Amino acid sequence: MPTTRIDGLSIYYQVFGNDGPWLTLVTGGRRGHQEFAPLAARIAQGGFRVLLHDRRNTGASDIRIAGDVPEEILWSDDLASLLDHVGASPAFVGGSSAGARLAIRTALRHPDKVRALLLMRVTGGAFAAGRLPDMYYGQFIAAAEQGGMEAVCATEQYQERIAANPENRARLMAMHPADYIAVMRNWQRQFENGADQEVMGVTPEQLAAIAVPTLIIPGNDRTHNTDSGLAAHRMIKGSQLHRLPLEFQDVPLVEYIDWAPQEPEIARVMTDFMRAHP
Repeated sequence: MPTTRIDGLSIYYQVFGNDGPWLTLVTGGRRGHQEFAPLAARIAQGGFRVLLHDRRNTGASDIRIAGDVPEEILWSDDLASLLDHVGASPAFVGGSSAGARLAIRTALRHPDKVRALLLMRVTGGAFAAGRLPDMYYGQFIAAAEQGGMEAVCATEQYQERIAANPENRARLMAMHPADYIAVMRNWQRQFENGADQEVMGVTPEQLAAIAVPTLIIPGNDRTHNTDSGLAAHRMIKGSQLHRLPLEFQDVPLVEYIDWAPQEPEIARVMTDFMRAHP
């Protein structure tokens, strides 16, 4: 799997397909890109090139806990650089959950890189606002406070990052716990500032300013509630809504892997949308 250096970090990526328009898809949470590999392969068969990557601090890419700006801005700037690196700009840009937020942020921050948006499992609402800040940041701050960087490295999430890229352990252990905590607290505060929006992290005014074609596939759990997808559809002018034949589940999270049976329909809807907006 190829890598490139972006902002001094090794970023892992994978391209599916040999020719055709470019689509990049970003997974949710801090999960690696492989979660979307089956979907990317399906879409590539329809005549597209699909770029997947591990964001910094996710998958096999390098970890760097540093920076004053929100982590999702760092991810957006990295994605813009990666699109240029592979010659994909402007691309169809999409993702699920955190990946959908990243796609929206990239359209606002780097409009020249984005041809259209494909948003799945849009996040929003009070439940997500109460759950995600601790999931992304709070639990790791607590680990650092209680056991230093050794405890951080022992968490399940960082164990996965270290297994995928063993050098990440040395990077983490080189940090003073106080420095780690300071960055993570700042990221958590910045994340919480926009967490109470109908579409997490994005104001209605920002959504109304999106001028590119947009496809929205709502989620079906409490973190990715259907109403958030409908709100995005309402606020993004001219957006296209596609609802999968899924019942709402009153649970904190439906894992994306549980959407695997829907991937043939997702791939069809996405390819039809992209063909309609060449």
